[in-house]
Amino acid sequence: MTRIDLTTIQVADDASGPYAITAGPDRALWFTLVHSSQIGRLVPGGEPEVFPAAADSGPTVITAGPDGALWFTEHRGGRIGRITTAGELTEFDLPDRGANPFGICAGPDGALWFTETDTNRIGRITTGGAVTHTPVPVPDAYPSVITPGPDGALWFTMNAANAIGRVTTSGEVTVHPLPTANAAPVGACAGPDGAVWFVEIGAGQIGRIDDAGTIVEYPLPDRDARPHAITTGPDGALWFTEWGADRIGRITADGEIAVHDLPEAKSEPHGIAAGPDGAVWAALETGSLVRCTS
Repeated sequence: MTRIDLTTIQVADDASGPYAITAGPDRALWFTLVHSSQIGRLVPGGEPEVFPAAADSGPTVITAGPDGALWFTEHRGGRIGRITTAGELTEFDLPDRGANPFGICAGPDGALWFTETDTNRIGRITTGGAVTHTPVPVPDAYPSVITPGPDGALWFTMNAANAIGRVTTSGEVTVHPLPTANAAPVGACAGPDGAVWFVEIGAGQIGRIDDAGTIVEYPLPDRDARPHAITTGPDGALWFTEWGADRIGRITADGEIAVHDLPEAKSEPHGIAAGPDGAVWAALETGSLVRCTS
């Protein structure tokens, strides 16, 4: 079984809430501070910086955009945010301020795609701020994380509908129900094998779906671990957080799983991403980032 080595770096106090993380075009890690409504930046080996977003906006998921900036959702604020690598902030109001945007990613069409959990829609925003929507065809699906797939479409988790959705850039939606009841998928990413991988926070499983809609599920050693986020690592494996068990996990494309306890109990690991330094980084809501290598 593969060993996972972890190093923890404090980037905020325990009330700020590091939540999601991504690699920027400036070879830095960018992360959201969901409770203090800030955006953080860390060059590996350096000191963290923080930039304010709107008060009580709840910045949630963050991604590198096609324009050299970072884009993020403001779950409480009902806005999409953009921050340059110099820390200059722009915020775009959504038509429905109660939309509660959550997931966001750069699409293959040069726009940003995001989910609206409470209006049950997939949103698209251009780098100039023009917003359009595609409805999710299942009521109260709670669309959560969205990721570009290897097939040129966008794939998203439907947390309350127990399904994985696929939307083309022209707005055609396909729904793939999960085999396991109450699996409650959250995190998703494009895998190294031409499939989309996702985590089932309710079932304690890692899932894989190919472009034909075939789903395979891999049970975790601890079915109560509540996996939250997943990313493809630089080693060609998938890395994930176990929010309910304070662990970081790794799964190969053929289903071999290794998990490792975090040094701190109740650290609440959430987002995870490949860093610019050849490691995988995760955000711990208690105020730290953790660097993971195998």
